Amino acid sequence: MSFRVVIPARYASVRLPGKALRLVAGRPLIEHVYRRAAESGASEVLVATDDERIATACQRFGAHAVMTSDAHPSGTDRLAEVARVRGWADGELIVNVQGDEPLVPAANIAQVAALLEADPGAALATLATPVHSLAELDDPNAVKVVVGAGGRALYFSRAPIPWHRGLAREAPGRLAGALRHLGLYAYRVGALKRLAALAPTPLEGIERLEQLRALEQGLPIALGIAREVPGPGVDTEADLEAVRRLIERA
Repeated sequence: MSFRVVIPARYASVRLPGKALRLVAGRPLIEHVYRRAAESGASEVLVATDDERIATACQRFGAHAVMTSDAHPSGTDRLAEVARVRGWADGELIVNVQGDEPLVPAANIAQVAALLEADPGAALATLATPVHSLAELDDPNAVKVVVGAGGRALYFSRAPIPWHRGLAREAPGRLAGALRHLGLYAYRVGALKRLAALAPTPLEGIERLEQLRALEQGLPIALGIAREVPGPGVDTEADLEAVRRLIERA
């Protein structure tokens, strides 16, 4: 199996500006992500950025950065530009590893690529983990997913799905079958280009979940249970401190 990894990274993060370059154990955050991706068996790992500061930092630790437009509304659009510029064939596989996930397991990166390769009818693939608490189930920031018998995603939501009718809100039984979506995707290049060219869809706008665009437009998403539970990502200063403690303790 052959696949590439592209790590979209921008400087102008709303909640934590410049987080890609914030230091964790003496290295910029983006370097930790890159090193995890490099351990996945990918044939190539690229950082896609719109900021020269990030590109320069990548050059210093040996990563190749591709400069992209600063007008992209999402990482998917940034990936699609890289695929076009590099001339990758429609059947090639790309894994999108978010630039603020320094604890992403390399095994999961390889897994999501293998999942897509094993399902020729799927346009993209992603991973999930079981929900372990009622607080997580009810948290709108924890995206939930339901999967069909064929191993493909049926729906993603910020709401607690599936809903166990007849059970009290506090009942532990509500966790049965509940899965939390992980923001790790593999794409076939042709599907990636098509997805980036499509206009936002109604359900995507309601839930604020870009992956619903694929489902609404009939692009099948293969879904697997992650081999390893990833560590936390970095959205805020508090997240950054938590990740620093975990990495420095390792």
